[in-house]
Amino acid sequence: MNTAGHSEATERRGLELTPFRGLRYDPDLVGSLAAVTSPPYDVVVRPDGLHHLQDSDPHNIVRLILPQAVTPSARNEQAADTLHRWLSEGVLTTDPEPGLYVYEQHDGNGLLQRGIIGALRLTDPSEGVVLPHEDVMPHVIADRAALMRATSANLEPLLLTYRGNGSPSDTTTVVERVAEDPPLLSTTTEDGYSHRLWSVTDPAELTRIQTDLSHHQALIADGHHRWATYRRLRAEHPSPSPWDYGLVLLVDTARYPLRVRAIHRLLHGVPVADALAALDGLFRVQHLEVPLPEALEALADAACAGNAFLLAGDGAFHLVDHPDPDLLARTVPADRPAAWRTLDATVLHSTLLDHVWLIPEDDPTRIAYIHDTAATVRKAERDGGTAVLMHPVREEVVRDLALQGVTMPRKSTSFGPKPASGLVLRALEP
Repeated sequence: MNTAGHSEATERRGLELTPFRGLRYDPDLVGSLAAVTSPPYDVVVRPDGLHHLQDSDPHNIVRLILPQAVTPSARNEQAADTLHRWLSEGVLTTDPEPGLYVYEQHDGNGLLQRGIIGALRLTDPSEGVVLPHEDVMPHVIADRAALMRATSANLEPLLLTYRGNGSPSDTTTVVERVAEDPPLLSTTTEDGYSHRLWSVTDPAELTRIQTDLSHHQALIADGHHRWATYRRLRAEHPSPSPWDYGLVLLVDTARYPLRVRAIHRLLHGVPVADALAALDGLFRVQHLEVPLPEALEALADAACAGNAFLLAGDGAFHLVDHPDPDLLARTVPADRPAAWRTLDATVLHSTLLDHVWLIPEDDPTRIAYIHDTAATVRKAERDGGTAVLMHPVREEVVRDLALQGVTMPRKSTSFGPKPASGLVLRALEP
């Protein structure tokens, strides 16, 4: 009895992924599946990318994940009305039986990613099952929570990673077998990625996956704010309920390694000249008259030797490195591991934003977080602001800090490829 109890408790500490009846677009009622998909809500470059997606198809998922109206309440009401209309019109239909979904992305240049989409049991950080690695912004959680309350749906999956031992596990064995069958859907988006989706409904295969995953913990690769939102909404609904679970994509990075990219900053209303003037005597600044790819190479070289950033927005690039050690000693908190204190994101937030530029990191009127490098530069040049380009951190550093329970500054990493939004949704209430 004691052994069984211990085994059961051990399994409860792992990942608990459950099947669900997915909501999916009816391909006969939309122009194309590619035209109704979108990047995750926080990757869409606004307003340009938002308008492009809205115009690409009247049923594009961006109308649910980023509804447009004058007030927040009106936006959320609009999203709920749109979702209900699409359901009543049959634009979105519910799959006939619950399943887990095998999801594949391929870029045509050798990158292949496969994972499992399902409803994951929500856990508290103290359980050590799902590890966050970034801080979050309260106003973003409030925004996402209001949207999920209004729609009673998980509109897009989070990206979580776990690590197998590199050999085929029960989960990857099922994934790779299923990927040989004809998919439920197949489409290629305008970024060149092909997407395929399969449903796993066989009870034996579901059990193999669930048993395998129950021995793993996961790292949040993309979706910290949505995970925090899931947990907030779970607390608002008496358990047990569908709100005890949240929609995720789980990828074994030992089998399918992800790419880690940086998330850049755009300082609104701060001309490059002003940003550089504030750095005088505190950092070394080198003016670069080179194209963006060469400037990023210079940033990568400098980042190998220490903290480095690339400023842009005035038609040129400015490499900022060699921070004054006394400045770092005064501004970077000393109560964290050395790996955290030396992160570029730590120095950016603790030193540059908090003490040099005096810009609140969670004020959307002062700072924006943009994944696309060229788009960040373009927006800075167009708006008269300053683009702060970052060099990506290695996944090993992210995972090691997460295992220590240490979170990185918000928006420190961009793992990818990210799941396309719009391929499968999860309704929380009938």
